Amino acid sequence: MPDIDLSAVGAAAGPLQTWVLPALLGLGLASATGLRTFLPLLMLALAARFEMFGVRLIDQMDWLVSWPAIAALGTATVAEFLGDKVPAIDHGLNAIGYVTRPVAGAIAAGSVFWNVDPAAAAVAGLIVGAPAALAFNAAQTGVRVGSTAATGGLGNPLVSLIEDVLAALTVIVAFLAPIVIPLVLLILIVVVFRLARRIRDRRETRAA
Repeated sequence: MPDIDLSAVGAAAGPLQTWVLPALLGLGLASATGLRTFLPLLMLALAARFEMFGVRLIDQMDWLVSWPAIAALGTATVAEFLGDKVPAIDHGLNAIGYVTRPVAGAIAAGSVFWNVDPAAAAVAGLIVGAPAALAFNAAQTGVRVGSTAATGGLGNPLVSLIEDVLAALTVIVAFLAPIVIPLVLLILIVVVFRLARRIRDRRETRAA
């Protein structure tokens, strides 16, 4: 049986644990914030608070696991959940999301780079988190505008509920298996694209 170079294994595991897995976890969290600002942060705070899924945060984000922060995130999550089910209000939340969701994505992504210095974690969070959140918020805008045009806003609550489920499932997968997040996001993009196309086709049918 050939000898195994344990030092080489350790060297390979170092970058994996320090950069690759946190980046994939952060990418999943940030993408979910593009659909829901507060739900992914709440799930991250609870996972870190109760030490689930091996989730660890940088020391500077310890405030996120405090009970006041969790209570505030819980309240904001419920408010966003309910508000997004109301036509017109949902568009307002989506518009505000172009500012708040990239910030939330950067915070969520940067907070999981627990094995690097805070400055590097912040930069990594901006690079990984902000663009992912912005991209999914933009995709949500397209779907919501199409739904409003096709159904007069009546279909928006159902679309919103689907987004709730997709955001929560994305976070759970990121916790359990961050290595498959790129595949999950690809599937999520396909789902959003098909949903948008179905809404567009329905709108065109009504117009005809």
